[in-house]
Amino acid sequence: QVQLQESGGGLVQAGETLRLSCTFSGRTFKPYVMGWFRQAPGSQRDFVASISWSLSNTYYADSVKDRFTISRDDAKNTVYLEINNLKPEDTAVYYCAGRISAANVNWDYWGQGTQVTVSS
Repeated sequence: QVQLQESGGGLVQAGETLRLSCTFSGRTFKPYVMGWFRQAPGSQRDFVASISWSLSNTYYADSVKDRFTISRDDAKNTVYLEINNLKPEDTAVYYCAGRISAANVNWDYWGQGTQVTVSS
């Protein structure tokens, strides 16, 4: 059974830095790409960033690319999302997701999410 578990969220002040982690498990799960999404209250879930697992190629939503950094640790089966200079509009539930193939349009696995709340 494949599981993705996010951690690192919380209540932070604007301007601070936060690093979210997502650790995945499941013997059969070999990701092609891992990604982060976020969903603010009353909004749809939006793509934030992704990283290919073999080459570490990264891709960001235009709205976050100046402040967000995605990275991976193969040995720990973990993908990270560092958010710098947090803003109140970054308040959302952050989800990690995994895709097993470049041919897949949809993401195959999702975590439960971790809440990030930014106070001004």
